[in-house]
Amino acid sequence: MKKFDVFVLGSGMAGMNIANICAGKGLKVGITDELPYGGTCALRGCDPKKIMLGATEAKDFAQRLHEKQIAEVPAKHWEAAMKSKQEFVDAMPPKIEKGYKHNGIETFHKSAKFISENQLQVGDETIEAEKIVIATGAKPKVLGIPGEEHTLTSTDFLDFDKLPKSIVFIGGGYIAFEFAHMAARFGSEVIILHRSERPLENFDPFIVEQLTEATKKLNIRVVLNTNVTAVEKSGNSYLVTGKNENGEQNWEAEAVINSAGRPPAIFDLDLEKANIAFSRKGIEVNEYLQSNTNPKIYAAGDAANTEGIPLTPVAVMEGHIVASNIIKGNTKKPNYTGIPTVVFTLPTMASVGLSEERATEQGINFTVKKKAVPDWFTGKRINEKTYAYKTLIEKETGKILGAHIIGPHSEEVINLFAIAIKTGLTSRDIKTMIFTYPSASSDIVYMV
Repeated sequence: MKKFDVFVLGSGMAGMNIANICAGKGLKVGITDELPYGGTCALRGCDPKKIMLGATEAKDFAQRLHEKQIAEVPAKHWEAAMKSKQEFVDAMPPKIEKGYKHNGIETFHKSAKFISENQLQVGDETIEAEKIVIATGAKPKVLGIPGEEHTLTSTDFLDFDKLPKSIVFIGGGYIAFEFAHMAARFGSEVIILHRSERPLENFDPFIVEQLTEATKKLNIRVVLNTNVTAVEKSGNSYLVTGKNENGEQNWEAEAVINSAGRPPAIFDLDLEKANIAFSRKGIEVNEYLQSNTNPKIYAAGDAANTEGIPLTPVAVMEGHIVASNIIKGNTKKPNYTGIPTVVFTLPTMASVGLSEERATEQGINFTVKKKAVPDWFTGKRINEKTYAYKTLIEKETGKILGAHIIGPHSEEVINLFAIAIKTGLTSRDIKTMIFTYPSASSDIVYMV
């Protein structure tokens, strides 16, 4: 049996930070991951996706300015973009493992299961630890339909040697929209099938409406209120069956992507054997990110049931908090105020703070400013016709409660709103600031 002060399950951003910080303070640390070290963001999500977007952004920019400022639109080259992405991804796991070993962390490459409150079976090894951290992230949702084995995941999408000529996405969340926008711009015929009345349900309806219209202009079909019931192979393609108000419908494509969501990857850990309470949302934790039922256990990132949204920066923050609480005792608590989130479509859509619905539920007296502004210079300069905002401002104090944007550089502008919410800035504070001009950031003055 191997014994550790701290043993970490999962080598994503949360687990990585916890392991390295604890080891840096002299604790004996072990870490395991059955997948290559780095986690979803570095290897299968945000980073490789953003690399692939580089080519997409260049083509989109040229397309919008075609015949105005740019004579020719560059040819799409999926294979070249994929090669660039893969060079980045392949270098990451050995680099991370080298860092672990440099810090004296013992590494494992096996799945783990609990056998008692502080013991794990990791491959053929039995592990005992004073503290065990669950940072296993999330994985694609099980659809529970006939033919599910024919569906692929976002990971598979980012590994396509050649992009399929036609793709159906099951689910209308951020994964579907991001990859649909990318695929369509590289030449695929794309359909998004969503079970509810509105896609991207966690984002503001007015802003989502703008994105949906921009999506349709790319010839992406967005089919709502549709429950997918089966997937079957049909020659060299696949037939997706679903039901909606028009009865049973069929859609055919060369590839079918399961983009219906990503629940926590915790349900194969035998948590019951360790007296660890959990739900479909993750490990149940207290304000210090410690298990409610087993004090030897901490959880962070997508594996934990917290107020934090499933984002890499949130996982990093929670990782630092868990590490601190393990080292110093339970003293630090997460603060989830003003955390922005982005859908990396083109244009990007971003949000931070309260929605109208949440603000109303909390009984806050607020005003709303919203407008579609394609005629503003930021959009007009680059011929971007999708540009809109909505801001929520508390009437009594003038403080910014929430901001929702779609348009050029919204992934950057939203950070200014995040700072405003975090620090309690008012609309007057923002209006009296001097911003560089012309810039997307300078538009914030007119949004409040």
